Amino acid sequence: MEFADVVRRRRMVRDYDPDRPVPPEVRERLLAHAIRAPSAGFSQGWAFLVLESPEERDRFWAATAGDGAPDRWLSRMRRAPLLIVPLSHKAAYLDRYAEPDKGWSDRDERRWPVPYWDIDTGMAALLMLLTAVDEGLGACFFGIPPDRTAGFREEFGVPAEYRPIGCISVGYEGKDDRRSPSLRRGRRSVADVVHRGHWQV
Repeated sequence: MEFADVVRRRRMVRDYDPDRPVPPEVRERLLAHAIRAPSAGFSQGWAFLVLESPEERDRFWAATAGDGAPDRWLSRMRRAPLLIVPLSHKAAYLDRYAEPDKGWSDRDERRWPVPYWDIDTGMAALLMLLTAVDEGLGACFFGIPPDRTAGFREEFGVPAEYRPIGCISVGYEGKDDRRSPSLRRGRRSVADVVHRGHWQV
């Protein structure tokens, strides 16, 4: 698929065919492309938790979605045969920039204007979303509720220094996928968001 088509077709898919698993070679391409993302100082402060078996996925949803009957969104999302949780590792960046070639002698977090560990892990997630489109699959990036993060960590043994920035569901699109109502707001144009040479309103 042409790259422009991949970008144009990328959207959040919220329903999956539960009878069509993600082929292993495609799963591995998703992960191989993720680690091609840029990272400050080539710190590569990320990790990816891959959940494929029904038991693993059930444990994820139990830890992150809570009790009670699943709503329409959750019922459809639970059909995804593959879940990948990207995790950022701040310490990798603080350690890397305290090395001699970077010129800092400490790990002071105040030196960082924005949390590049989260940004770089987000870029890795985007590469997985784009790869899914190129492979003819659907995918959705969604958040883990803050009050469920501790339970998620405990369930899967995730070390405290790794932060889940969200989760990516992957699979073949189901017949019950519905576009988000938020799309009715319309996409802002380039002219609306780009300021050339000077901020203009």
